[in-house]
Amino acid sequence: MSIDKQENTESSRYSYYVDEKFYSELIQRLPEWENGGKPVNQSIESKCKALLFLEARLLDDGKFDDWLGLFTSKCLYWIPTTPGGGDPTKEVSIAFDDRRRLEDKVFWLQCGFAYAQTPRSRTSRIISNIEIFSSAKEQEVNIRSNFLIHEFRQGQTQAFAGWYGHRLHQQDGKWKIALKQVNLIDADGGHENLSFLL
Repeated sequence: MSIDKQENTESSRYSYYVDEKFYSELIQRLPEWENGGKPVNQSIESKCKALLFLEARLLDDGKFDDWLGLFTSKCLYWIPTTPGGGDPTKEVSIAFDDRRRLEDKVFWLQCGFAYAQTPRSRTSRIISNIEIFSSAKEQEVNIRSNFLIHEFRQGQTQAFAGWYGHRLHQQDGKWKIALKQVNLIDADGGHENLSFLL
């Protein structure tokens, strides 16, 4: 099947857009999280903040299908082990999930047989220090924010902290997540199985 035909089929069956060009652009654009850019206007800022807060609430409430609906059809959920990103072509990532893998993950979390999430984690996340910048690309913005997540499961509480890098694309008049990069402060430390979504 050709790439053109694949683009018209279910995204859950193919990862056709994760190629050398995809990796190259991802790595080349890592400095954007540090360099920032031009601030966006107040209207865009308000909509982007609302999206971040909605995403946090959907994850805390376990509404994973609705959460997945916040993403573009070509997207990435990335938790690097190198602080700030690194090179996913040469380094292990805690998670490197394209749209197909995210759909698998959401199904797994809701199927009732995900023993690492039985019972399901209860989470409460706080997002702060939100910076929103325009991008060199049209209809795209970059967002950097700090997060603190408390997770409770099986009588134990854990805390996860770091910063998010969200890259949003505008589609049909709505902002959607094309990239979510989760940068844990202890990304290069040892981690147990992170069976819930950060």
